Amino acid sequence: MNSRPLTGKAEARIEAQRERILTAAQECFIGHGFHAASMASIAETAGMSAGLIYRYFENKNAIILAIVERQLELLRNDIQLNRDVDLPTEMVDNYGRSCITDGRGINSVLLLEMSAEATRDPQIAAALDHYDSTLRDALVEWMMRDKQAGGHALPGQIAPGRALILQCLFEGLKLRETREPQLDRALLAAALQEFVPLLLKP
Repeated sequence: MNSRPLTGKAEARIEAQRERILTAAQECFIGHGFHAASMASIAETAGMSAGLIYRYFENKNAIILAIVERQLELLRNDIQLNRDVDLPTEMVDNYGRSCITDGRGINSVLLLEMSAEATRDPQIAAALDHYDSTLRDALVEWMMRDKQAGGHALPGQIAPGRALILQCLFEGLKLRETREPQLDRALLAAALQEFVPLLLKP
């Protein structure tokens, strides 16, 4: 690509091509895993040449990292704390969404792949570490916020531990979807309605 300033239309075209590649790569990674999916299979799924993909991504690792960042953004969007939220109900509503490959929610298979890859790839480990700390800080702030402002007024000495348990619960439910996608939603709702409020109680 040349060094001339890009027009809005050119930037939109570049972004569209990147999204096309990432969507194809995500499909391949879900079906075959990060390592078994080749650049050739990604190119075939995207309907473009491998050479064109290299214009947008340096290598497969760059695509993997972009997928990781996109999936983590989806996970962040699943947890919106700047409003009055019925957390147990939203957790039930979100259960199973990650098994849909339409981009609306983080895919549980990719979450497993990301977690495994983080043990081998420092860049992916750093991305996951950054996500973990950002989410936990947001949960702590939400738990400590005054009730009038939509929080739960938890003391500072207990909020970090409660946030950690809640974070484990979020991620555990995502992984549970891979093994029990047809989980009884009534059973899940009853369990969450019983235990989640205990984590949010001062």
